[in-house]
Amino acid sequence: MTKKTLPCLLLTASILPAVISLLTACQLTGAETGSIRRPEEDRAVMLPAHKYEPGGSVEVEGRQGVCCEGDYFWVSGSATLAKYDRNWNLISKNEAPFEGYEIEVNHIGDIDVYENELYISAEYFMDGVGKNIQIAVYDGDTLELKRTFPFEEESGQLECSGIAVDPDTKTVWMCSWVGEESGRYLYRYDLNTGEYLGKIHMQMPPQWIQGMAYYDGCFYLTADDGNADDNEPDHLYRTQVSEDRSNCTVTLERTFDDVTRQGEIEGLTFDKKEGRLLLLYNRGARIVLGMPKGFYEGYDREISEVFSYKINP
Repeated sequence: MTKKTLPCLLLTASILPAVISLLTACQLTGAETGSIRRPEEDRAVMLPAHKYEPGGSVEVEGRQGVCCEGDYFWVSGSATLAKYDRNWNLISKNEAPFEGYEIEVNHIGDIDVYENELYISAEYFMDGVGKNIQIAVYDGDTLELKRTFPFEEESGQLECSGIAVDPDTKTVWMCSWVGEESGRYLYRYDLNTGEYLGKIHMQMPPQWIQGMAYYDGCFYLTADDGNADDNEPDHLYRTQVSEDRSNCTVTLERTFDDVTRQGEIEGLTFDKKEGRLLLLYNRGARIVLGMPKGFYEGYDREISEVFSYKINP
């Protein structure tokens, strides 16, 4: 201890009771309204992160998203859809998924499934810029387009990297890989009518959001926020939204430092039957502005894998 630091320590000790009192008041008081904060409003923040036990991986045909329902898995590529059985045997594949759209699209992001219908985040994407955003619904068996939702351009969403169905509130949500204002919100639509219902402002939003999924009352977000050139891992985040609040707080859930090689994190899903998190991760390709641009040393192709993690409370 030096004389220069001693006064600071003494000052901290002298105001400690006041700091504790202030923190307690902040926990009890709503910042926006001044009202008493209900515990359920901050459930996602208050709950500790789950423990995820690695359970291996499987290579798949598709680099964008994954979803699960019953005994089947679905995987999306940038321009493909594939269906697998529970043993990861390929059942069917659609290599021309853009037939039937009224406006041009060339890219599928993360996906979700509800009652054997696939919900797709589709758009025209090139070098980090997205347009012609669509919420598209596909048949889970034929993998063919059934219908699309009208997109609300006034929402401010500039790209759609991921999509999730909330069966509890019968809503569909989208997130944006593009940062700044577009990437700070989650965008909500009515599951039955396709009506735009508004957006939720994320407090402490992750950077480069790639996918989202709904599980046990919370939304989980993957973010490609690690630099693969420096072998930095990507992350999983969690948040919970409330109909009577315009914002939500995002917290770190897990760091993926145990994948085969650091690359690009993508979509995710929860296998409720087995109690597992399934995570799509790409390795080998060098990604620039969201587009593959060559390969890392030792690779001549990109490898897409679904990693499995047993969820322990």
